[in-house]
Amino acid sequence: MFKYKYRLLLLLITMFSFSCSSDSDENDDDGIAGIDKTANLQGLGDSAPHLLSDAEFTSMNIEIVYVNGFAPNEAALANFKKFLEERTFKPNGINISLRAVSSSGKAPFSIEEIVEIEKETRTLYNEGDEIAVYIYFADGKSEKDEENKFTLGSAFRNTSMVIFGGTIEDFASRPNAPTESDIEAAVLNHEFGHLFGLVDIGTEPQSDHKDDDNEGHCNVPDCLMRASIEFGSGIIDEIEGGRVPQLGMHCIRDLQAAGGR
Repeated sequence: MFKYKYRLLLLLITMFSFSCSSDSDENDDDGIAGIDKTANLQGLGDSAPHLLSDAEFTSMNIEIVYVNGFAPNEAALANFKKFLEERTFKPNGINISLRAVSSSGKAPFSIEEIVEIEKETRTLYNEGDEIAVYIYFADGKSEKDEENKFTLGSAFRNTSMVIFGGTIEDFASRPNAPTESDIEAAVLNHEFGHLFGLVDIGTEPQSDHKDDDNEGHCNVPDCLMRASIEFGSGIIDEIEGGRVPQLGMHCIRDLQAAGGR
């Protein structure tokens, strides 16, 4: 059964809300013939040490599948890769590959539909000393969107996440909004923070910085993993001029204790 825990929400009236949906189905194996997918069908945060350290996996292969017309911005990908390199030990490198697919025509999406799309489009799984991650850039919105809050992205399972490109595109077109590339970078980094097990969803906190009102998030001001930041002076100010929100020291110490930088 899928669990809905962590959603990345955007409150347009008064705040950005950074949270994500978590979904897991550990027994699901529709399978590409000859490929063992079990290691990539675990719960959110379960592969945090594997993503962070080089103890078992010395490289990371990120497969980004995007719907035609919704390719991620190059600047966002550069920021994203830098974020990963700063927090992980992968001596054999981090590779990001992109592949376009046709629209599924299923928008607005339930998380179950995203899982089905992953089954149909994912081609890379853990192999040897290389850990694989799947990211889907959708051409629409989440079915969970409401009048004043919108899901930007959702981390699900241990190596899977979705970015709702249609929602990001719509918000970036609003007057005085951050650039689309900066919003994409913030969402990518935040969601991967959940794959890293932040906050207390697989990676043990080294200090008291959990947001008791928003599971999986940080209570430290200005941290990338905050659940909500005041709209006028919070994340907007951080993103302005390309200053995408960064992880706070409490979150960084958690990742270091789990094998990261």
